[in-house]
Amino acid sequence: MAADESLAARIRDALGRTANVEERTLFGCACFFLNGNVLAGVWNDALIARVGPDEAAAALREPHVRVFDITGKPMRNWVAVEPEGVEDDDQLRDWIRRAEAFVGTLPAKRKGE
Repeated sequence: MAADESLAARIRDALGRTANVEERTLFGCACFFLNGNVLAGVWNDALIARVGPDEAAAALREPHVRVFDITGKPMRNWVAVEPEGVEDDDQLRDWIRRAEAFVGTLPAKRKGE
């Protein structure tokens, strides 16, 4: 299944004019980077968000949220949010905000790191 381009467009809108954001393709999906660190993306029709260890544990108890696992080994600090969990823009912005709260604490990376 191809990545949901409409979800990617909504993420672009949610990030708006956030400084130091870049979009790249990673593992065949649209990914958004903050200060060189992966922040969020689209995997098939789900939002993937890098929310950190504390937030991920809590988020997994929420409806429409699952472990992000594309290799048989779950990705730590990440969650996948099914389409029902980001139906409206406020829900999507909340997930982006959660990801920014964690990724914003990471040291910036230069391209190629």
